[in-house]
Amino acid sequence: MENCIRCFDDISKAAYDDEDIVTNTSSEQVHVENVILRIYKQFEEKASVDPDLPKLKKNSHANYLKNALMQLPQSYSCLEASRPWLIYWILHGLWCLKDLPDASTLSQVVNFLAKCQNKDGGYGGGPGQFSHLGATYAAVNALSIIGTDEAYNSIDRSALQNFLWSVREVDGSFAVHRGGEQDIRGAYCAISVAKVTNIYTDMLFDKTAEWIVSCQSYEGGFAGCPGMEAHGGYAYCGIASLALLNRTQLCDVDALLRWCANKQTSLEGGFQGRTNKLVDACYSFWQGAIFPIISAILSQDDKEMIETVLFNQGALQEYILVCCQASDGGLIDKPGKPRDIYHTCYTLSGLSIAQHGTGANNPYTVGTPHNELNRTHPLHNIGPHLAYNALHYFIRHPPPVKDKN
Repeated sequence: MENCIRCFDDISKAAYDDEDIVTNTSSEQVHVENVILRIYKQFEEKASVDPDLPKLKKNSHANYLKNALMQLPQSYSCLEASRPWLIYWILHGLWCLKDLPDASTLSQVVNFLAKCQNKDGGYGGGPGQFSHLGATYAAVNALSIIGTDEAYNSIDRSALQNFLWSVREVDGSFAVHRGGEQDIRGAYCAISVAKVTNIYTDMLFDKTAEWIVSCQSYEGGFAGCPGMEAHGGYAYCGIASLALLNRTQLCDVDALLRWCANKQTSLEGGFQGRTNKLVDACYSFWQGAIFPIISAILSQDDKEMIETVLFNQGALQEYILVCCQASDGGLIDKPGKPRDIYHTCYTLSGLSIAQHGTGANNPYTVGTPHNELNRTHPLHNIGPHLAYNALHYFIRHPPPVKDKN
C-alpha cells in the first residue's frame, strides 16, 4: 500500500450532514468534526514543508508512562482498585514503544503483583482486595510482558484455575467476581488467562461459546450480555473469545464485519464505540483489532484473506498521530480531552494494529519508519511472541499438585 496522507479537501467532503434536523448528538458530532478539520488543515500546511510528518513522539510517551509507573498523580486515586490494570497499561504501552523498564524495576513489579494474588487464586485490584477477573487478566498480561522465570513462577496456577471455576456460571458465562455481574468481559478475561497460563480445559468453558454468541445483537456487534446494545469493547471480547475457543463458526461474521466497518468514521479516521457516538482513540484497538481476527477467520475459506486488511489503516494512523498526541507525552481520546494511561495504552495498541494489519505483510507506517511500533497480538493485546513464550513455559512447567491434607 502506498504511504500517503489524505488531502484536506477530500477529508472535508466527508463532513456530517444533519439534514437540517439538529439534535444534541448531531451538534456534538459537528463540533468535534470542526475541531478536527482545523487540526488537519494546520497539519497539511506543516506537512507541505516537512515531509517527515506526522511523527510519533515516542520519547515523550515513554517518559510519561515510566514516570507513571513510579508515581501517579492524585487524580488516579479513583483507580486504587485497578492497580494491576495500571501496571498492564503502562508496561504494554512501553513494550509497543520498544522501551521497557530495566530488569530491577520489572522485578519490583513482579513482587507487587504477587501480593495482589489472593489465596482463592484470583488477583485483586490491589493487595488484600477482592479477586476480580479484570484484575486477573491485567496481572497475567503484565507478567507475560515481563516474561522472566520470576514472573511466570509468581503465578499460583492451581489456585488460579480454582478461581476461574468459582466464578463460572452453569450457563457457561463468567461473573467478573464472586457474586458479581456476568458479562462478556468476564468470559474473555477468563478464556485469555486460561489459554496463556495453560490451565484451559474444555469442561471449564463448556457452553461458554454458546453464551457468547447469544450476546451478538441484531446490529452485528456484540453486547455485554444478551439483549443489550452492541459496543466496540464487548464486540472485541466476543469475537476474540470465540477465536480463542475455536468456535467462530457459531457467530455471524459477515454481520460483525459490516457493523465494525461502519464504526470507522469517514472524516476523523478513527473509530466510534457505538452507533451515533463520537470518535474515541481507545477504539483504535477495541474495534481495530477485530479486523485481523475476521481476516484470519475468512482465510479458512480463502487464503488470500489473511493478507487483506479490511479497514482504512492510513486514516486511523492519521487520526492518532495528528489529533491524539498530547504535547508533553501520552495519548488522548480526542482533541480537547486530557491524556491518561488507559488511552495511551489502547491508542498505541490500535496504532500497532493499523501499522501491522493482519501481520502477513510488511508494516504500513504513516510518516517516517521511526513511527513503527512493536506488533501486538490481536487476541491477547501483548506481543505475539510474549503470549507464545508464556504458554510454552507453562506447558513445560505444569502447575504442582497441591497436598489437600
